[in-house]
Amino acid sequence: MDEKARRTRDLLASFYNTDPAAAGAVPASPARPSPAASSVSPLESINSASFNPDVYMDVLVQQSNLEGLLQGHVKMAAEIKNLDTDLQMLVYENYNKFISATDTIKRMKTNIVGMETNMEQLLGKITSVQSRSDTVNTSLFNKRENIEKLHRTRNLLRKVQFIYDLPTRLNKCIKAEAYADAVKFFTGAKPIFEAYGDSSFQDCKKASEEAMDIVIQHLQAKLYSDSEPIEARAEAVVLLKQLNFPVDNLKSSLLEKLEDCLLNFQNKPTNASIGDISKTFRAYLIIFPDSERRLIELAHALFTNRYETVRETLKERIPSTDLLAILRGLWEDATAIDEVIPEAALPAFSLETTRDIIKQHIATAFLHLQTEISDVLVRTHSTSNEKLEESQLQTAMEKSKIKVSQGCIDLLQEFHHLIDGDTELIVKLKDLIIDWVQEGFQDFFQKLDGHFHLLSGRSKSFSQESNSIDSVQIDKIPTVLVLMLAQLCVFIEQTTIPKVTEDLAASFSGGGARSYEYGPPFVPGEICRLYRSSGEKFLHHYINMKTQKISKLLNKRFSTPVWIKHKEPREVNMFVDLLLLEFNGVVSEVKQILPGLIRRHRHSDSTGSTTSSRSNPMREDMLNRSNTTRTRSQFLENHLAKLFEQKMEIFTKVEYTQESVISAVLKLCLKSLQEFVRLQTFNRSGFQQIQLDMEFLKNSLKEFIDDEAAISFLLKEVNNAAHERCLDPIPLEAPILDKLINAKLAKIKEQGPNV
Repeated sequence: MDEKARRTRDLLASFYNTDPAAAGAVPASPARPSPAASSVSPLESINSASFNPDVYMDVLVQQSNLEGLLQGHVKMAAEIKNLDTDLQMLVYENYNKFISATDTIKRMKTNIVGMETNMEQLLGKITSVQSRSDTVNTSLFNKRENIEKLHRTRNLLRKVQFIYDLPTRLNKCIKAEAYADAVKFFTGAKPIFEAYGDSSFQDCKKASEEAMDIVIQHLQAKLYSDSEPIEARAEAVVLLKQLNFPVDNLKSSLLEKLEDCLLNFQNKPTNASIGDISKTFRAYLIIFPDSERRLIELAHALFTNRYETVRETLKERIPSTDLLAILRGLWEDATAIDEVIPEAALPAFSLETTRDIIKQHIATAFLHLQTEISDVLVRTHSTSNEKLEESQLQTAMEKSKIKVSQGCIDLLQEFHHLIDGDTELIVKLKDLIIDWVQEGFQDFFQKLDGHFHLLSGRSKSFSQESNSIDSVQIDKIPTVLVLMLAQLCVFIEQTTIPKVTEDLAASFSGGGARSYEYGPPFVPGEICRLYRSSGEKFLHHYINMKTQKISKLLNKRFSTPVWIKHKEPREVNMFVDLLLLEFNGVVSEVKQILPGLIRRHRHSDSTGSTTSSRSNPMREDMLNRSNTTRTRSQFLENHLAKLFEQKMEIFTKVEYTQESVISAVLKLCLKSLQEFVRLQTFNRSGFQQIQLDMEFLKNSLKEFIDDEAAISFLLKEVNNAAHERCLDPIPLEAPILDKLINAKLAKIKEQGPNV
């Protein structure tokens, strides 16, 4: 409490003298101060009732100097002024209240003047009314007793009449099928029958019981009737319970009927609605409150079977909109049943099952797309052994690309329908669906790569597909399929994956409903690296397969004849035609599948000696020497020439271009041809046959690639190998060589398009 408030309180207390002890106390004598005053310092007792000014002044003069007295004077004068001001404000603040209280007291005195007279008049009137009421009660007392007695008699007669009329009433209710009224009438009369049924109302009781037996029979018939609505059957059970009829033995049969009804609803949902099922459950809970557990089992069985039917439809690809409509309907049905049986927790069960179904739908959609891509490639596989038209491979390649690219776009559009909406079911599963779609694309591209490897005959451990797809033997795999797979891998890496990544970022961003221990669900960089590596493997696999096939032809050519006894060459060997035919097949396949020439090997790209045996003057001089000297000189010449030739890069990196692949196949085949020549021993005629064949190939192979230097170098190496393995390496003379080659060209020209 502050100083001002304390002073104000003390001032009011002293003004109104609220302290009785202080008011009745006698002021202490200055000579004999009270014990309380003696215990308080004189300087501090200025506000007490026992204040003695003389003592106060004596003590003040003794303890203070002149300056202190002057300060005390100023301080006391200020306090006196403050007290006067506070007292004045106190009077001003309470003046209006005092005036209002005075006016109120005056009005009360004025209004209460005539009240006593009015009260006396009211008391007289009340006394008069009381006396007249007593007079009336006294005069009507006997009649009132008679009236009450007659009223009781009348009520009793009504009850007796009701009992006698009860059989007739019950029969009317039976005819009108008002069984509720019949039960109501009978239960109302039942206490009377129990009290007087064996004496006065014996006949009425018997007739009423016979009528109620008919009512019970009708209620039982309604209960077992399938045509009756469930509300009427529930009402029948309630009425039977009111009649104390044992209905517990009907529970099992009624629940069996309910189970049959649910089965019919599952098979033919158009015959009933979920609203009817909900009402049925509600009625059974009313009829049999202890059957809740059984009803929960039936509800779970109903929705389990319905969801299982949806799972069966997923085996065939269905649109996402249709699936979402089915799942939304099931969700609404589960919510409706949950309002009746919340203990069944059908929404939670429905949500969990819907999650599994949508996840299965997404996985099935990816599996169907993989199957469709495989079918396009397999159709190419089945027709690869037939004679292909000029643009047939190109058409098949374009179909494969379209199937991969458009198939992914169609899947994204289908999956977008699954998250397009604001229903409760979509909101709960949206993040999970986004995660499943991203995971699905990651898994789809990985499995598709494994499937490509299986189609190509390459061994790659994909256990999930190895059980369903038979391994294809390498010798039965069409080489064109391997080349298509290589180009398809490039297309997926450069076109499909960037497009899928862009669409996923636009429509399926977010997710993260589950934590990923191994990074994000879809990693485009990893998929691109996978297909880049697979494309290179398929491209090399194609080159190796083509080379192996041509190498078998070369092996058969060089291992069958006896070169040491070869006859003088008359024409270019037939194996050259077969070799060129194989090369034409490679060129036809490559030109239809791979893009056009991006980088062509020019003559200046390869360096080294490219002179043939025909244009070498040193070799012409050797023809005039003896066989032994010529052989030794040519052998030394070839090896010395190799020492001074610049290094030629024959096998460069293979690119996804027509020129690069054709060049790689030709170089490998010519290198294989050189190795087959090294394994044989030739006489002069055999060596000359090899010389003639290589010279013809030199001009023919220029049509396939532009790297003439590399081809000339490899053909020269074949000639050198035959020269080294020849017992008498005397080449054909230039005129004879030209004559035989021109004869072959003329023959080819005559055959025309048939070749």
